[in-house]
Amino acid sequence: MLSTLVAFLGACTLIAASPGPSTVLIIKRSLGSRRSGFMTVLGNETGVFLWGAVAALGLTALLAASEMAYGIMRVVGAVVLVGFGVQTLWQARRSKESADGGWESAEKSAWASYRGGLLLNLANPKAAVFAMSFLPQFVPEGAPHLPAMLGLAALWAVYEVGYYGVYVWFVGRMKSVLSRTGVRRRLEQVSGGVLLLLGARLALEG
Repeated sequence: MLSTLVAFLGACTLIAASPGPSTVLIIKRSLGSRRSGFMTVLGNETGVFLWGAVAALGLTALLAASEMAYGIMRVVGAVVLVGFGVQTLWQARRSKESADGGWESAEKSAWASYRGGLLLNLANPKAAVFAMSFLPQFVPEGAPHLPAMLGLAALWAVYEVGYYGVYVWFVGRMKSVLSRTGVRRRLEQVSGGVLLLLGARLALEG
């Protein structure tokens, strides 16, 4: 049991360390404030748990098996990513035109940050299919499937809250440097560009 838990947490670390749209959004929102960044993390991990719960109920198998359902989710996910990317690039442009940089106005409310993290995660069909293939590997032999899967999904989400919380803390510690107008604008531009590229790649996938 202990070895399975260690292996599971190690796999969770590798997953969280892989760059993706959620990481980009968390860092972007953390540039506004630690509160915005942390609420984005909570929203993202709510999505992680929900996909884990859906996988536990066997519903993600339907998504994976239905080409139409997966295609619709793929298009929706691409639109969400492109929307976040355009919004980020627009904020970077506004900050350039603003006399004082305008960074404080870019800070999101707690609810908006939470909703953004949740929406980005739920709009990603890959997250659903991945949860379906990832979690069952760590269900102990002979354990009740549904409770074990729900427990693993909850552990996965809680672990990533701590992991991404380190990102939020680090960005907060570096705020004196990152808040400089030129640096902040460049980070916003890079974040927006990455989100746009990820959205375009998801839309063009077969």
